[in-house]
Amino acid sequence: MKKISLLVLIIISVAAIHSCQKEMSGEPGNTTTGSEVDVYVAGFELNSGGFRVAKYWKNGQAISLTDGTRDADANSIAVVGRDVYVAGFELNSGGFPVAKYWKNGQAIALTDGTRYYADANSIAVVGSDVYVAGVEVNGNIFVAKYWKNGQAIALTDGTRVAFAKSIVVVGSDVYVTGIEVNGLFYAAKYWKNGQAIALTDGTRDANAYSMAIVGSDVYLAGFERNGSDVVVAKYWKNGVAVNLADKAIATSIAVVGSDVYVAGSGWESNGSFAVAKYWKNGQAVSLTDGTKYTNANSIAVVGSDVYVAGFELNSGGFRVAKYWKNGQAISLTDGTNHSAASSIVVVKR
Repeated sequence: MKKISLLVLIIISVAAIHSCQKEMSGEPGNTTTGSEVDVYVAGFELNSGGFRVAKYWKNGQAISLTDGTRDADANSIAVVGRDVYVAGFELNSGGFPVAKYWKNGQAIALTDGTRYYADANSIAVVGSDVYVAGVEVNGNIFVAKYWKNGQAIALTDGTRVAFAKSIVVVGSDVYVTGIEVNGLFYAAKYWKNGQAIALTDGTRDANAYSMAIVGSDVYLAGFERNGSDVVVAKYWKNGVAVNLADKAIATSIAVVGSDVYVAGSGWESNGSFAVAKYWKNGQAVSLTDGTKYTNANSIAVVGSDVYVAGFELNSGGFRVAKYWKNGQAISLTDGTNHSAASSIVVVKR
């Protein structure tokens, strides 16, 4: 089970840090987004006590969701009208993570905090219904599940390790993407109304992080190791894989008309640091120059504008939460403590 343990570390790392060639000048928060859209970004920032504070930023202005006395993180954000929903976790007084979401800053717990691991990775809101995908430990097995209005629906039976990473709801259909162990390896898959559809055969490690549904077409972004054990960023359209790059991971996908946008990170042949990037119809656009470690965790497209959220390591060795609009970097924190952006939503006014 050594390989599984290593991949779990990769998965948790991507979710938690679940990240510029030219940055905008000025202090964090001076984002000059214009008056036509509001940009919401969820993530975390360490406070002076060394605790992770779950928060989101609206047009660069930070709103804390937790008080900073215990570690917490914000993994996913959704905006419906004036309501802001954020999914993530917060440690309880016993040191166990509680999966939860916040509606306009008000916390709603999804798990009771008696198990040593739980997390909420993705949130979707349809009408008055709130759907959250995530994971909770049963014994010592990670169980993929989602919650509808706080009621848990298990996607796996608890006999094999599994994670739910992203949720999309279309009409009465609930789609959840993630992974489940098949032997010694993780297989990428998704569930439609609880029925599993495999994307990979489980003979090599793979993961599916993000999903988009357009009409009857199902798009998912992730990675799979090839026969040489190299990680390959890819997306799947209706189960058919499209390779994007070797030594790379695809973390988020958006589809606009006939255009497919995928965010992720990759290692350049001449560099030792991960480069934040996105692919439009398979063509890579680098967001950073490879001189510092970066991650791209989420993508949103509005009109001709492409927004990507993630982080970049600064010269002091701290991760800085930021997003890029059309390749232009906007820092959300001042870089004096670790921070990262996990999810971005752009709403027209």
